[in-house]
Amino acid sequence: MRKIAVVYGGSSHHHRTYKTSEFAKYIHRLIPIRELETASLEGVDVLLVPSQTHLGLLEKNVAKIHEFANEGGTVVTFGPQGIDWLPSHKWEFRPTNFWWWLEKDAKSGLVLAAPEHDLFTNYLTLADATWHQHGVYWPPEHCEVLVSTDDGGAVLYIDKESTKGTWINTTLDPDFHYGSYFMPATERFLRGFLPWLVEGQL
Repeated sequence: MRKIAVVYGGSSHHHRTYKTSEFAKYIHRLIPIRELETASLEGVDVLLVPSQTHLGLLEKNVAKIHEFANEGGTVVTFGPQGIDWLPSHKWEFRPTNFWWWLEKDAKSGLVLAAPEHDLFTNYLTLADATWHQHGVYWPPEHCEVLVSTDDGGAVLYIDKESTKGTWINTTLDPDFHYGSYFMPATERFLRGFLPWLVEGQL
C-alpha cells in the first residue's frame, strides 16, 4: 500500500478534500507548503500537488519535488499549472466552457485513450473524469495518455521516463470542485482515483 503525502495549502477546498472528508483516510501526511522545503519525505511513496497551489511557494520547491521523483517517487499534479515546472511540460491554454452540457447534442470532447489501463478497468469510468476542461498537455511520445481531447491533447497522462520516478499529471481539478461543494463527478473521480493511487497498478 502506497503512502500519499499532500502538499497542503490550507485553502478551504484543500481543507475539505484532504483533511475533513471521506478522502482523508487515503492521505498519510499533509505537508504544509510553507514547510515543504525542510520537510522529510522519507516513507512517502506519492507526493500529490493539489490544484490551485500557491505558485510562489511551489516554485521554491520545484527542485525538491524533482529530486523526490528522481529517487523513484510518484508525483501527482491536479489542475492546470501556472508555471512551467513539469518534466517536458508542454501546456496549451484553452478557454473553459463551464456549460457545455447544456448545449444541443452536447459532447464533452473527452476520449478514453487507454480503456485497458487499470485505473479505468477497475476504478473509474470516463464519465467520472468528465466535468470541464482547463486546456491540455502535449507530452512526449513515451508518455501514456489515459484521457485525451478528441484532437489528441492530453488531459490525464503518466510519464515514467522523463525522470527515474513516475509523474501522473492531469488538467482536471477534482479537489477544487469537491472541496467547493459542487460538481458531483469530482466526488466519483476521487472515490476511484485515490484508492488507485494507494493500491492500483500505476
